[in-house]
Amino acid sequence: MKKPNLRRIMICLFVALVAMTGKAQIQPSTNLLGSWTGKLNAGVMSLTLVLHLEQQDDGSVKVMMDSPDQGAKGIAATKEYLSDDSVAVRVGVIGVTYQARLKDGKLDGTFSQRGMSFPLVLTRGAGAEAKRPQMPKQPYPYQTEEVTFTNEKDGATLAGSLTYPVGYDKESGKRVGRDVKSPTVVLLISGSGQQNRDEELFGHKPFLVIADYLARQGVATLRYDDRATGKSIGGDVKNATSEDFMRDAEAGIEFLRSQKKFKKIGVLGHSEGGLIAFMLGAGKKADFIVSLAGPAVKGDTLLVAQANRILSLSGQPTIMTVEKYRQQKEVQEMPWLQWFINYDPSDNIHNSRCPVFALNGDRDCQVLSSQNIPAFQRLLRKSKKNLVKEYPGLNHLFQHSTTGLPTEYGQIEETISPEVLQDIVQWIQRL
Repeated sequence: MKKPNLRRIMICLFVALVAMTGKAQIQPSTNLLGSWTGKLNAGVMSLTLVLHLEQQDDGSVKVMMDSPDQGAKGIAATKEYLSDDSVAVRVGVIGVTYQARLKDGKLDGTFSQRGMSFPLVLTRGAGAEAKRPQMPKQPYPYQTEEVTFTNEKDGATLAGSLTYPVGYDKESGKRVGRDVKSPTVVLLISGSGQQNRDEELFGHKPFLVIADYLARQGVATLRYDDRATGKSIGGDVKNATSEDFMRDAEAGIEFLRSQKKFKKIGVLGHSEGGLIAFMLGAGKKADFIVSLAGPAVKGDTLLVAQANRILSLSGQPTIMTVEKYRQQKEVQEMPWLQWFINYDPSDNIHNSRCPVFALNGDRDCQVLSSQNIPAFQRLLRKSKKNLVKEYPGLNHLFQHSTTGLPTEYGQIEETISPEVLQDIVQWIQRL
């Protein structure tokens, strides 16, 4: 699903980004200046938190908090008390306070939010950089090309990376040592939220990992920055819906066809990107579809199931209903969400006559496999080329997970399951 940052459909995940600056006057000699890091254990959730106390030129101290596991940095806080051995800070917008004393070189304190309190011990330092072992390293054994294409109707110019397969010479259109032309190419369509071409979040770059793997297996890809994001310019975002973003993706397909280099042009969509993929499939724009956790049920039904799954795994009562969801303030104020809750993808899925590979993880909290896999099996036309598969233990990002909660995404080192990557390539190669 799609737009603004993080994920529109992530139901209130504990910490929100706040675009403010908190400053407080203190004695410049305090021993607590710098960064402090610790792990907040709150029932089923475990979050890394970082507290920054930065001395400013005017003698004040800028107070900020990071939640790197949620991709949140620079959350503004204000000082309630600060000395050489004690600190108390507040993040008023989300109702968070943290009070601690220096003990054996550590800040030993209490984190409180909305009536709940948890111990939180912070040690000096900003913490180790997250490990991402699947991140491709340059130099790459394949050619890439920076490209742009335009959705003229919406006034959006999209910038992206066209990645060719290993051994393919983009100038001659041949594989080195073989007279093989026209490889298959896949357009990658990201999930909800303004994202760059790598679908980057929580230090992971899923689309870069996918593009790298496919290139090494003989498949080209085009991934692009969402409109008004990264190097892409133009296009309305505030009032845009999935139909608008579909036209961006369609412009990408038209660009690839204009190159006259590719045998087949398919689309791989993640989450909302999967929904868009079936819009393109029903319009006969794509030669094949790979749907990574794409929705197969009506939006309000999907979002209510999502909310209740996250509430349940967080130890809360599953009280969300369609009526309650529709009454939320965000639904009334967000055009994308207004459109999405009323959208039913059934017809577009059924009318997509091209080959389809629909994947879901059984620990996905955002697009539940128990709800969407049966819908795909019911809606897709009977074809030996179609494949619907559920993966045990995988979450919405197709990582091996413990709970599937979005709070785990940044904590997991794996970017995407190797089995999923292998299955995608093997399915494409069989077409």
